[in-house]
Amino acid sequence: MPDAGRRLPVIRPGAPARHCLHVVRPGALTTVQDAGRPGLAHLGVGRAGALDAPAARLANRLVGNPPDAAVLETTLTGCAVRPDRPVVAVVGGAGCRVTVDGRPVAWGAPVRVPAGAVLDAGPAGTGLRSYLAFAGGLVPDPVLGSRSADLLSGLGPAPLTEGVELPLGEAVSGGPLPAVGPVPWPGAPVELVLPVHPGPRDDWFTGAALRTLLTAAYRVSPHSNRIGLRTEGPALERSGTEELPSEGTVLGAIQVPPDGRPVVFLNDRPTTGGYPVIGVVPERALAAAAQAVPGTRLRFVRA
Repeated sequence: MPDAGRRLPVIRPGAPARHCLHVVRPGALTTVQDAGRPGLAHLGVGRAGALDAPAARLANRLVGNPPDAAVLETTLTGCAVRPDRPVVAVVGGAGCRVTVDGRPVAWGAPVRVPAGAVLDAGPAGTGLRSYLAFAGGLVPDPVLGSRSADLLSGLGPAPLTEGVELPLGEAVSGGPLPAVGPVPWPGAPVELVLPVHPGPRDDWFTGAALRTLLTAAYRVSPHSNRIGLRTEGPALERSGTEELPSEGTVLGAIQVPPDGRPVVFLNDRPTTGGYPVIGVVPERALAAAAQAVPGTRLRFVRA
């Protein structure tokens, strides 16, 4: 899988008058994400955007934002931020302990964070990625129509580091916290089941390889990231040794590198690849993959 370790520009407030979030604890990997950059693959630009898009949209809805407003996406260890103005926030997605200045507050529901208080989303207790939405959204400068960080291409704002300031948008309305009932946050999968449409290069594999893909037990590899979900399990055997010229790839493509273990491409995927794609997972099934912790049982089934 291509290297995702390159540095990106640091986020700064766009103007002195803007309110902002100060990053107190960045966590293992926290990025700004919105709905991404769909429709630009022909230019070599991937989608990026929140991996668990339903969770990001729900968090935005609960604070009164448009569904595509920019949020924070954490990975496993959460993060902590301090706003310089009062703000309503929601922490959802992966279940975690949420505090404001050390005081426990609700997870998955709107909470009021005073100016100067620290909102801390703790390590994920269930799932992998939490989403922090703030009334008014996050408003770093957009790149190609999106504020999302793309770790592969380097587009968008950098992953959070301590001391960075993130500009906050203005909330649409003030007043009391919105009244919400039970919220249907999906849980993390105990077993991840991914439907597969075979092709376009399933004929580059033996018949036994396709049967293995659709019947064998795999697990989510700890080497997975925003580019792709790597797997641990039986290798898939190629039917020949020829090389495939690079060709376009899509979200959810199951690419098979030389070690034979399938990789499911996620939002920060490359737009082209030279390893054969044995099948494609529909986009609707990928949100669960975003919350599958390493070691989660994984089965591929025919769509």
